[in-house]
Amino acid sequence: MMKKIILYFLTTLLVIWLGLNFTGNSHIPRTLYMTVLQGKMGPDINELNDFPVRKISKQKAQVWPQSIAYNQYKLKDSTLGKLKLLETTALVAIHQDSLLFEWYDLTYDANTLSNSFSMAKSFTSALVGIALKDGFIKSLDEPIGNYVPAYAVFPYDKITIRHALMMSSGLDFKEDYGSVFSWPAKAYYGKDVNATILNPAKVNEPGQVYAYKGGDTQLLGMVLEKATGKKVADYAAEKLWGKIGAESDAFWSLDVPEGMEKVSCCFYATARDFARFGKLYFNFGKWGNEQIIDSSYIAQSLQPGAAITHAGATNTEYGYQWWLLNYKGESVFYARGIRGQYIFVVPSQELILVRLGHKRAEKKGDELPSDIFDYLDVANQLAASH
Repeated sequence: MMKKIILYFLTTLLVIWLGLNFTGNSHIPRTLYMTVLQGKMGPDINELNDFPVRKISKQKAQVWPQSIAYNQYKLKDSTLGKLKLLETTALVAIHQDSLLFEWYDLTYDANTLSNSFSMAKSFTSALVGIALKDGFIKSLDEPIGNYVPAYAVFPYDKITIRHALMMSSGLDFKEDYGSVFSWPAKAYYGKDVNATILNPAKVNEPGQVYAYKGGDTQLLGMVLEKATGKKVADYAAEKLWGKIGAESDAFWSLDVPEGMEKVSCCFYATARDFARFGKLYFNFGKWGNEQIIDSSYIAQSLQPGAAITHAGATNTEYGYQWWLLNYKGESVFYARGIRGQYIFVVPSQELILVRLGHKRAEKKGDELPSDIFDYLDVANQLAASH
């Protein structure tokens, strides 16, 4: 009887395993192990050691100069309460090119690396701009199929690099963060991230509908690797990270050892170094005397794409993998991650604010998480206090 039970159990496991692999859901056991069985409901900001990574080496570090008003601003009790409620780990502000303010919880400091989640999409966009400047990419209007053979055939052959930058490929990558069967789960926990963007359903003509989805960003990663002939993280180290004076090495999560970067998420860096990226875009791609990204590409990146949303309204919130917002008369652009990772740039205030943490405020549908406005209020107060 015991042998029959064991045989039945093993047969059942084999059938389940075969079924998961046959249906393209081989990521599910790992997903469940890293979430439910660990007492978590999703990915975490501290999973650097849980996946293979590729290092993005710093070069000559440039320490932020401290403002004469460094940390003189005191957070209001109500603000501090909100930060702790959402398990904020870091809040760093750069004003007029100086470190004005930084606050960390007890588990974090200036040297702690954190998962960027979808802020990585903005880094990927920057690398596309650099590859365009370097001549590896001839035009944003080149078909993706010039670099990804699977996209050189119908119905994907009209999708361009610009369409992917604008999240308007017209493809259905099922951006559902509540399902283990969705694209984000497969890309994050799976072992072949590029395979997740092959043969997707086409739901719209490219360039017509803006729909936020990480699959479009992963397409850009494949283009970058093919165009430059280098791993995405290696290209980032050479052309971006090493040039903006990063104080710490960064890391990009991979699907498997020596594999592909998960370019729609999973860029690990410190709050201070994330702020450098904001400064690069504030300065329209220039760092010191070097133009790292063409200013024209930055200008295009920070304009909403012409595509419409699913609701039929004009897209006013998204450029080339950057979020856009007008708040209290101030134009703001920002990178954003699912756990409340933010790099806010408020050009009129000459201020960059980085927030890292475990949670963000709840949101419904396409509305913005409400904590965004809390952080922007802090940014305005910080600028006014200096």
